[in-house]
Amino acid sequence: MVEARQCSFCGTKIEPGTGKIYVKKEGNVFHFCTGKCKKNMIDLKRKDRETRWTRKYAQEKAVKVYPKKDAKKAGKKKIIRKKQ
Repeated sequence: MVEARQCSFCGTKIEPGTGKIYVKKEGNVFHFCTGKCKKNMIDLKRKDRETRWTRKYAQEKAVKVYPKKDAKKAGKKKIIRKKQ
């Protein structure tokens, strides 16, 4: 059975059959969920602990990363308008 992997940069779960694999000459294997993660780690040489949108940043800084749906629901109030 194919197992789910974890992104080497942001730490999100990668579903089987998706994502990218990058292998260095030394034999190091990196798994990426998107091209955005690959570009930030390989091309731009950014650190995952310092990039705010990664899960590893949130774990180190003890910040919760909310999905967009939950953030919209949390701050939404019902507005009642009177008809004239």
